Amino acid sequence: MSDEHPACCAPARALTPLDLPLPPPTSAGSPGEHRVEQVVLGGGSFAMGNTHGDENAADGETPVHDVEVAPFSIDATSVTNADFARFVDATGYRTEAETFGFSAVFHLALAAEPDEVMGPAAGTPWWAGVRGADWRHPGGSRSDLDGLDDHPVVHISWNDAVAYCKWAGRRLPTEAEWEYAARGGLGNARYPWGDDLLDDDGQWQCNIWQGEFPGTNTEEDGYLTTAPVRTFRPNGFGLWQMVGNVWEWCADWFGPRYYKFSPTENPQGPSLGAARVIRGGSYLCHDSYCNRYRVAARSSNTPDSSMGNAGFRTVGLQP
Repeated sequence: MSDEHPACCAPARALTPLDLPLPPPTSAGSPGEHRVEQVVLGGGSFAMGNTHGDENAADGETPVHDVEVAPFSIDATSVTNADFARFVDATGYRTEAETFGFSAVFHLALAAEPDEVMGPAAGTPWWAGVRGADWRHPGGSRSDLDGLDDHPVVHISWNDAVAYCKWAGRRLPTEAEWEYAARGGLGNARYPWGDDLLDDDGQWQCNIWQGEFPGTNTEEDGYLTTAPVRTFRPNGFGLWQMVGNVWEWCADWFGPRYYKFSPTENPQGPSLGAARVIRGGSYLCHDSYCNRYRVAARSSNTPDSSMGNAGFRTVGLQP
């Protein structure tokens, strides 16, 4: 595929038609308690990249190249609303969505006053900038987190995720670590569980879009937006929802040609860039619009951008 599948994530905050000052840096506080269950991976070699020929050419999913990653521990799930609330309660941290005063919300998830909706984003009219949308109010000011403690936290920028990691004594995974973990030991499989999107009983194995994007989601998987982090089944490494549900930030700068020059051992991504890698796709992915709910798929956004379908998971600091 070439550009048949456009960008899946919301437009970068820098492209939003507002002239707002950058938020001031906020202290993340002292190292705190990170309660997410850990999965310890022994590291090893794998073939990184797309072997199925269904890649998005502009994303740089090829060439396939051998990579070796050192042992590391990784969160079994995305960081949840309850996890992030402990961080905020301990530090008083304000996310960039809160400081900027707005974030990106998918049109069917809107729960805001009419004058808070800033209008559709150019090129992706299913996204709107919404004043008052943030991690506590994922659909806008008329929404809250009631019943969502075990859902992944969203409206988190890369900078916000790094602030959490600093508090927790953690870090974001490199893109190579993320893909190694997502594959669950299955090598060249398309998904964390194999090559078939549905299981043997015809059931969905991840939280993505069903129906006609972007107007009708039949919710055959049970969810319009986020699902609890322990929904469906974990992969072979015991990791939950590595694809679908929410995009996850990685440590690396994004470079569409990086795979051509990537080192074999523990690649860290380009030294410079304008956007950070996000992986795994989200509840909005649909083959007609975005087929990036595959373990090899890549996308990116600017470090200060936040949206209603992006969160993160963390890994332990290297010994």
